[in-house]
Amino acid sequence: MRKMINKSFFEQVVDKMIKNKTVFGAVLCVENGDKTISRVGGAGNFKKDDRYFIASVTKMYVTAVILRLRAEKLLQLEDSIFKYLPENLLSGLHVLNGVDYTREITLAHLMSNTSGIPDYFSYKQADGKSAAAKLLEGNDDSWTLEKELETAKKLKPRFKPGQKGKVSYSDTNYGLLGGIIENITGKKIAHVFKEYIFDELNLENTYVYHDINDKTPVPMYYKLKQVHLPKYMVSIPAEGGIVSTAEETMIFLKAFINGRFFSKENLEELKKWNFVFFPGQFYYGMGLEKLWVPRVVSPFKPIREILGFWGQSGAFAFYNSQTDLYFSGTVNQLSGFGHGSALKAMIKIIKHCM
Repeated sequence: MRKMINKSFFEQVVDKMIKNKTVFGAVLCVENGDKTISRVGGAGNFKKDDRYFIASVTKMYVTAVILRLRAEKLLQLEDSIFKYLPENLLSGLHVLNGVDYTREITLAHLMSNTSGIPDYFSYKQADGKSAAAKLLEGNDDSWTLEKELETAKKLKPRFKPGQKGKVSYSDTNYGLLGGIIENITGKKIAHVFKEYIFDELNLENTYVYHDINDKTPVPMYYKLKQVHLPKYMVSIPAEGGIVSTAEETMIFLKAFINGRFFSKENLEELKKWNFVFFPGQFYYGMGLEKLWVPRVVSPFKPIREILGFWGQSGAFAFYNSQTDLYFSGTVNQLSGFGHGSALKAMIKIIKHCM
């Protein structure tokens, strides 16, 4: 008999998410496939219907769009990126040991983070600081695709495109995918997301952040301080620019897993896993992540696939087929120290329902 999630148990789980001293607010939404289980709640400075930056969870939306464009025969994942972006933008992007491998990079390499392209966001630049470090120090700045690629060209690639067993998480990959989507459709990616996803799912509280004066999203935290990065968030629509709520992220997650944007067979195609050690530890497929759950967490009833995506902001969207449970929400902490609170909450609920 399926175990239910009563109100008291759920509230205890959500409240525990803010016991971490760097988590000032959290929201969690949990549902199963037929909605016989459906709970949403906030804690700390978060209400259940607050809007927040979903950060890299946005990359799942990019995956949905890319696969729809493929279904419309507007692209193939094996295509070279040179088919969709100008040579002067791309030339010299991936030069390793004196050899330029840029023309070998495909859309599939970008989606799977197997391109080897340096990450403009986390790699240290010539001055010894990364873009991430500068932003988190409060130096808000805009990062256009041109600026991302100019920076990446000055950094050393990690490996050859598609080199067996190699993976390196890089926001540059998704900046490129955003540019490719815009060139194929002739529309800004904000309009593409709206047409292909937001309107399709009747999402009224989900949008691409576009106005630096918009203070609707709950302010993000980095460790103990609030961080305001409106210029940056406006400039990265494909890497992490979507604003949403836990309930509307849940609507998208269910649509993604259940074949609304592409067939369920395509979902299996995305499960080409490589293990990522930074940031965090997880498996990365094709525009999809799988959580790494050590056996010791549940030694007698091993927890199998938990599929979805993390965001740098502490946002998350995951699905566990074992229990047919979907999770969405955020712990709203950019440092990475809050992600564990979200993982523990998901694991606790999964184990309760196993």
